[in-house]
Amino acid sequence: MNSNLWMEFTNYFTNNTNDYLISLKEHVGISVMALLLSTLIGVICGYICSEYKQYEKWIVSIFQILRIIPSLAILLLLIPVMGTGIKPALIALILLAIPPILMNTVAGLEEVSPFIIEAAYGVGMSDRQILWKVKIPLAAPIILTGIKTATIEIIASATLAAKIGAGGLGGIIFTGLGLNRMDLLLIGGISVAVLSIAAGLSLDLADRFLFKYKLVRK
Repeated sequence: MNSNLWMEFTNYFTNNTNDYLISLKEHVGISVMALLLSTLIGVICGYICSEYKQYEKWIVSIFQILRIIPSLAILLLLIPVMGTGIKPALIALILLAIPPILMNTVAGLEEVSPFIIEAAYGVGMSDRQILWKVKIPLAAPIILTGIKTATIEIIASATLAAKIGAGGLGGIIFTGLGLNRMDLLLIGGISVAVLSIAAGLSLDLADRFLFKYKLVRK
């Protein structure tokens, strides 16, 4: 890295630290909201697919079709309906993140052994108890893998939110593109990359901590 670029980095953080922190906070905020909502919708839809097979094809197909539409296109299509700001950005990110959570939820629930379910019924468990005390805990590692994939996709795609006034680190990147400033492009891009890596590592640690029995079983 040459001295001029390093000086531009230093000047940016000296004069724009508050703006950077606000952008970072906005990026994290919209990413967390999108992840929580997509996890809720994805897990519920995954459960419906696993319990009612006649709906699986339709539910999965709908979300897979929506997923292949570029996030930027969804944002632009939602502007006439919802205007600009955080709401259309959230919807675009949620539609992007639901499929991996949905598919992993279906896979995780279907991998639960029928013998375990029969044993649960044998000891007098109700359907609700089997769901929360047997199926969900056993499927949780696979569901978490889907959540991890969705998290990284959300953080990376949330940069587009700045295009419609929802804020985030994308604002720094788009400003860098408009002004042809390499320092802003690197600051925004590296920040998004570090945030994605940190989120992935955090979920890996959570996986290892919450599901130690997997390591023992292996």
